[in-house]
Amino acid sequence: MAKFKVIVSDPEAGTSKVVELEEARAAPLIGKKISEVIDGSIVDLPGHKAQIMGGSDKDGFPMRPSVHGGVRRRIVLSGGVGFTPTNEGMRKRKTIRGNVITDEIVQINMKITERPKQAKETKKTKERKEEKPAPQKEAQTTKPASTQQQPDTTSKS
Repeated sequence: MAKFKVIVSDPEAGTSKVVELEEARAAPLIGKKISEVIDGSIVDLPGHKAQIMGGSDKDGFPMRPSVHGGVRRRIVLSGGVGFTPTNEGMRKRKTIRGNVITDEIVQINMKITERPKQAKETKKTKERKEEKPAPQKEAQTTKPASTQQQPDTTSKS
């Protein structure tokens, strides 16, 4: 009975989208690790690829890529995910969650790593179609050399 709130970020556009997954739709994510790439159809983005960047559990403890497994652990941290030191060399024992998605995870952060190939091809063909008519119009509007005015070479003294 897993229920996830998945935040999918688009680095190119600078936007993010929240998708809530329950029951059967959430099942493909259980057992995945941080930094794995999954199919975007799981999060309503068919044709895309998304990379798991992190998340947090039901009590707000963050997932850390360096801790293996899906359990909570109290480890000594000197920086990174879960702890920001205020002084140089500061270390502190903090509770964090492992790098595997379990049913106790509530929020999952992802980013889009690959877009559909069809969209890129259609944009390129549209740009090519727009570029081709422009040179033809310029060729039709230019005047022949015989009708162009010659610069006035006579000097007025």
